[in-house]
Amino acid sequence: MRRYHPPLDDMRFVLEQVLRAPAAWAAMPSLCEHDVQTARQVLEEAGRFAAEVLAPLNASGDREGCTYAGGSVATPAGFAAAYRAYVEAGWPSMACDPEWGGQGLPHALDAAVQEMLASANHAWTMYPGILHGAYACVLAHGSDALKALYLPRLVSGEWLCTMCLTEPQAGSDLGNIRTRAVQRGDEYAIDGSKIFISGGEHDLTDNIVHLVLARHPGGPGGARGLSLFLVPKILPDTGERNAVFCDGIESKLGIRGSATCSMRFEGARAWLLGEPCKGLAAMFVMMNAARLGVGLQGVAHGEAAYKHALRYALERRQGRAAPGTGVAEGPVPIARHAAVHASLAAQRCTVEGLRMLAYWTAHLLDLSEYSAEDGERSRAHELLALLTPVVKAWGTRAGFEVADRALQVFGGHGYIEETGAAQALRDSRIPPIYEGTNEIQAVDLLVRKVVADGGAAYGRLLDDLEAAAREDGDGLAQADTLLAAVAGQRRLLTDILRDAAADPGYPYRAADDFLHATALLCLARWWLRVLALAREDGEALRSKAATARYFYDVVLPGIGYVEHRIRSARHALPELDECA
Repeated sequence: MRRYHPPLDDMRFVLEQVLRAPAAWAAMPSLCEHDVQTARQVLEEAGRFAAEVLAPLNASGDREGCTYAGGSVATPAGFAAAYRAYVEAGWPSMACDPEWGGQGLPHALDAAVQEMLASANHAWTMYPGILHGAYACVLAHGSDALKALYLPRLVSGEWLCTMCLTEPQAGSDLGNIRTRAVQRGDEYAIDGSKIFISGGEHDLTDNIVHLVLARHPGGPGGARGLSLFLVPKILPDTGERNAVFCDGIESKLGIRGSATCSMRFEGARAWLLGEPCKGLAAMFVMMNAARLGVGLQGVAHGEAAYKHALRYALERRQGRAAPGTGVAEGPVPIARHAAVHASLAAQRCTVEGLRMLAYWTAHLLDLSEYSAEDGERSRAHELLALLTPVVKAWGTRAGFEVADRALQVFGGHGYIEETGAAQALRDSRIPPIYEGTNEIQAVDLLVRKVVADGGAAYGRLLDDLEAAAREDGDGLAQADTLLAAVAGQRRLLTDILRDAAADPGYPYRAADDFLHATALLCLARWWLRVLALAREDGEALRSKAATARYFYDVVLPGIGYVEHRIRSARHALPELDECA
């Protein structure tokens, strides 16, 4: 039987002890009313909703999938009722401004809730998953009239939304978008087609608000000619259906309960968001929120797959334990087999490290918006720019790898659908692809954010890691290990900047491994904090400390190989066959 048990203890540990988030909230005027007890209550209620309402629909939603007929989409049985319960409980409004009906809760707390929802049922979570990003986009770029009309309904979850970027000929190259806008007074008309639109049509809400990237009338070619438009399915002023149509849904490898739609706009009424021909800048408000959310999906998949495998390994008895374990007779739980034990230890280390990394990034979002100090807001914003692609790419890659390891624990039983291990692997494969592939995230980090500013912001990240090693690592050998790794990365950064000047293609080839190295350094920073906490309360954190030492002994040394790959990327790649 597939079960989901929210990891509330570890979530509280990360928020309260590792990040010390409640203490930081107390110093922020907008968040000071939210304390440890508030956070615990929210986590408990969200965990109950995820486990009791969403998790039971995960397998059935995968089997049933969505149904398309005559332009309409029916979601799997139970999905619509679960969404009504979600709205009635006020979950969509968690991290939104009270001015628009939100609860004003911290982003770090919302991140923990989003992790639980995705762990319990990734496909269902796709429908409300982009709500906060759309809210932030309309809040930042909508006119007063648009904000008054749409924000309360997005905040409450009364209406859901989409992000309409991709077209068949464009893919991730948004400069090739062909969808066009024609101005009609204060409004616009949109013509064109979009593909891979999550939640483009469904039966959860009466209205769906589409945020559409399209060519501005008279604008230049390429990405500089794109504007962002708000296009409702139902026109609020008349109650009539807008000229927005769903032409079909995709048959997919995973998250089958999420409708991935082909959308057609035929002179659809639309309203401009932001400035003309500044559509990408406006859309990135939404995309950055989505990328953090996708990184949390990596955490979610890793958590659910690891715990599923752990339960199975403790229950499944087979063979004898390895010599030296003190267990002479069999059969024993396969968790006592050395290979399975090693796999589970690696899975746990990955999942718990990812949680610290993702919640840290969400906490930086709180600091960037709510800190009372200008310098702290600016510094948090700079770190967010560096860490968002790391969380998205490394989080989703690692989540898939954990799901793969977890399936292996089940052996042949993992390869059949009955156990749920196969669904976990299938569902976890899409996060590394959407919201900008992981390769795009890596290029964004190294080329656009490191090389472009001469490594200044990244150098300050390394400064922060060194300071943390000295602050938390007094008397810990692992602090010296982290300092040495940071020093190595600093030397590597100097070499990358030099070599990129001579070979502009080099950082593109090295980007993926550079992001990997950055993730390892950031993970090391928080595992060191865990060791420092364990030094103060060793008995309570004994298991945590063991996992932290595992990271330093087994995982972090891999950064040497990663650095070797980065330096080796100076060499040109081999030619591809002309005819495969």
